[in-house]
Amino acid sequence: MEKLKIFMFSDIFVNIKSLLLDNKTVKQTIFKNTFWLALAEGLSKFFMLILLVYVARVLGATEYGKFTFALAFVSLFVIFSNFGLSNITIREFSRERKKEKEFPAIFTLKVLLSIATLILILLISFLVTSNIGIQRVIWVLAIFTVIKSFSEIIYAFLRARQQMQYEALAKILEAVVLVGAGFFVILNFPSIQNLSYSYLFASIITTIFILLFFHFKFFSLKLSFKKSIWKNFLLMSWPLGFVAVFATIYNQIDSVMMGYFGQITENGWYNAAHKLTSAALIPTQLIFTSFFPVLSIAFKGSKERLQMVWDHRAGMTILIAVPLVIGGVALASKIINFFYNPSFSPSILVFQILIITTGIIYFISPLSQALIISNQQKKNFWITFCGAMTNIILNLILIPKYSLYGAAIATLITVSLMLVLYFISTNKFTTVRPLNFRVLLTVFSAFLCSIPMYFAISRPPIYNLNILLSVLIGSAIYLVSFLILNNFLRLKII
Repeated sequence: MEKLKIFMFSDIFVNIKSLLLDNKTVKQTIFKNTFWLALAEGLSKFFMLILLVYVARVLGATEYGKFTFALAFVSLFVIFSNFGLSNITIREFSRERKKEKEFPAIFTLKVLLSIATLILILLISFLVTSNIGIQRVIWVLAIFTVIKSFSEIIYAFLRARQQMQYEALAKILEAVVLVGAGFFVILNFPSIQNLSYSYLFASIITTIFILLFFHFKFFSLKLSFKKSIWKNFLLMSWPLGFVAVFATIYNQIDSVMMGYFGQITENGWYNAAHKLTSAALIPTQLIFTSFFPVLSIAFKGSKERLQMVWDHRAGMTILIAVPLVIGGVALASKIINFFYNPSFSPSILVFQILIITTGIIYFISPLSQALIISNQQKKNFWITFCGAMTNIILNLILIPKYSLYGAAIATLITVSLMLVLYFISTNKFTTVRPLNFRVLLTVFSAFLCSIPMYFAISRPPIYNLNILLSVLIGSAIYLVSFLILNNFLRLKII
């Protein structure tokens, strides 16, 4: 009997190990990738959120506004250090494994782009602010983000092989070191400049570890100055590179412009809400990454196969987005008050506007991905260009008049316009049909199941509970409603 128990335990262990480490079937591979990415993103973003919330509490809205302004400014330029290489590497390597021999040249190109980006940030930092304290924070964070970005090209290689478990472990390590260093500094030497040093220290330690692990475990890192490979990949990646640039503009330009206009405290309030809604984007980022290799492979197969996989991907996104938005709007006041002190009350309305924006981004994500895997990345470029220009113009008009609320409204209008453009482009330039019966049924079901959730969490007995309990109860009601609808009416939504 004892041997039987040991055998059964061993068999269960082998099955779990196979489920989480091997690539066997499409559904199992998607589950495995999603599990590891969810673990990594969930833990790392949660740790970072706790750190930034604590920083806001300790330093106050004004100093927090200075730090987020510097970070947003750096983020506007650091995207040039990648310039779409990661997504193209995933797409090309997942389709043809033999292309991995080109990785040394891609890595070298990454090094050169990073050096150029760092120089660009340092030069422009003198133009954006005359405050020497903020300038120094910008310089340190520039080095931090450029060093940290080296991990992305490594993760692209691992994603192409669908070995996300290694990426997950690396991201968790990175988050633990960064958050540990950040808390040590804030508790002992609280200032935004010292906080930036902790970011830099963490990036150096973790990037060295990641590069060494990859070098000895997967692929020998070396420099290769093959200009033909650089040209080939840049010709494919430049649309996605500018997509990322313009996407970063409409995500970060509001913070930069508020800082430029001298609205530092307002920037702190704005980013208090923005950081929370950014964390709410984690699920769609996970789904995007998990489905990327699978959709790329499906694209090489039949049109029906691609549509089926895309519908499954879109369905998962929609079922998360709808209750997220409805629940976020209903509980906005409690969410802000839970994470911050009463001085951050101006963040409540901003949170409500931005959580709606987050929901729209959920709907955009599968449309954008359909264009990328269909080799229509140039359409992504033009859409994000329109979005970035629209956002800049709206910010110039609305921020001077309405401050942080104007910035939030500008972002909402921008992503709404982009949703329309993405839908038209996907329908016209890909074989994917985004507005089919299955997708419409998913949207209808998500809204229908969100109704009892909304009424439940809006009632005082549940609303007045601890926010975590309110969210848990609301999620349970939504899930039960969906299961009843899906099973009782025998709907196959996802």
